[in-house]
Amino acid sequence: MSAAPAAPAAPAAPAAAREPDTNPHRNEAGSDAAVRRLGRTFMLAFHAAMRAIKLYPVENAAVVKALDELTAATRALIRQEHELEFRTGGEFIFVNATRLRLDLDNYSSFSHLLTLFRSAGVGSLRVGEQAASRDWLVFLSLVQAPGAGEPAERFQQLTGKLAAAAVTAFELGPPVAGDQAEGNDREQAKEGAKRTYAQSVAVSKEVIHSVRMGRAPNIKRIKRVVQAIVDQILNEETSLFGLTTLRDYDEYTFTHSVNVCIFSVALGRRLGLSKLQLYDLGLAALFHDIGKARVPVDVLNKPTTLSDSEWRAIANHPWLGVLSLFGVRNTQDLPYRAMVVAYEHHMKTDLSGYPRPVRERAMSIFSKIVAVADAFDAATTRRAYQTNPLTPAAVLQEMRDNPKRGMDPVVVKAFINLVGLYPVGTLVVLDTFELGIVHAVNPSPEMISRPIVRVVSDAQGNVLFPGTLVDLAEPAPDGRPGAFARTVIKTADPDRYGIRVADYFA
Repeated sequence: MSAAPAAPAAPAAPAAAREPDTNPHRNEAGSDAAVRRLGRTFMLAFHAAMRAIKLYPVENAAVVKALDELTAATRALIRQEHELEFRTGGEFIFVNATRLRLDLDNYSSFSHLLTLFRSAGVGSLRVGEQAASRDWLVFLSLVQAPGAGEPAERFQQLTGKLAAAAVTAFELGPPVAGDQAEGNDREQAKEGAKRTYAQSVAVSKEVIHSVRMGRAPNIKRIKRVVQAIVDQILNEETSLFGLTTLRDYDEYTFTHSVNVCIFSVALGRRLGLSKLQLYDLGLAALFHDIGKARVPVDVLNKPTTLSDSEWRAIANHPWLGVLSLFGVRNTQDLPYRAMVVAYEHHMKTDLSGYPRPVRERAMSIFSKIVAVADAFDAATTRRAYQTNPLTPAAVLQEMRDNPKRGMDPVVVKAFINLVGLYPVGTLVVLDTFELGIVHAVNPSPEMISRPIVRVVSDAQGNVLFPGTLVDLAEPAPDGRPGAFARTVIKTADPDRYGIRVADYFA
């Protein structure tokens, strides 16, 4: 439910790619400064109301005044931002993904709120516009009440009591992997990534079904999911990359959009886009294939050769996507760039591909990024008409060496640097006769051909689960200069060995 916390923004984009920052959670008049000002007012009112409730009877004038001021601060924020999420991460507090600054005059209130949220097991508080003084009174009374058990148990108790009191103005979320300090272990990051991925697939389904039924999708929910993906990538991208291997044959339409979103955001980060640009890029990537919701399902999933009319129906999905997004934009806030990407993601850099433009144009950098991510995920996924997809390494080689693919070579090179010569999920044969599944790119740029792998089969062919992580940059035990303990000989087809790659990332 809750998004991961904001992380420090990536380095600024190159001049050619830099565009004005627009927060997807903010209207045109918004700014970080305005959010910080209103967020600080809200936080101080929140703290003052808590103290008043703790010190005085609920009917006391001081309590009534504090609750009224908190309600007013809440409505002021929602009026400008259209939503309000108060979130903690590590030692920081965020309002709508903007980190509030810690000053000497608000240090005590910061510390109190962080301690309170941690002890109550609350990572995020999303406030509805209907929140009134009575709702705040109930919530603040319950969250400050002495509780027993671990924070996770207290979180369950708190949400249960709010439901029993018929308080529906708040959505509470527990801390997730991205909300923890840097010292969180790998398992927490993995669980947080799973939650983010599952929520993203669910939202992708909702979008497709809404368009098929002629309804406008819930843009606010979609933006929260994209925010979670961006924050997860900025904090720890390995776990989400691993989940892109969970390519469900029957769920391809939905998982593909999520995978393209993950790859696009990570690639945009490598290319120097700012965090706010990554939000827009992620939204555009999640929507890139929305036009397929208007293509008959039996055509999309046809296992045999398409007829000319069926091919035209599929080739129409870019401009059908634009029409769908125009309909959404008329009723809700949606970045214009999402429509550009939906239209351009099957174009080539020489403007061939489809659809053919009626006049000369320069492809958007967002479209070039999504085109690479889209092509990679599509080519490595088993589908109705593609029962033997290429290995990830073979797809990268084709994208790099075949000019007919028509992709921007700089973007392709950046993508290869991102995923490595052996992308996450690739099954490799090692010179020790072991089999390994690539778990992560080696953090050292000089070791791009030596990823972190999970050994899943020993030299005798015995399958291991969950296997052991090893770094292929590890030197040989005998200390020979330039020698390594393990080296990749070749990539292999997991089906040949009866290995299901997704099991090692689930």
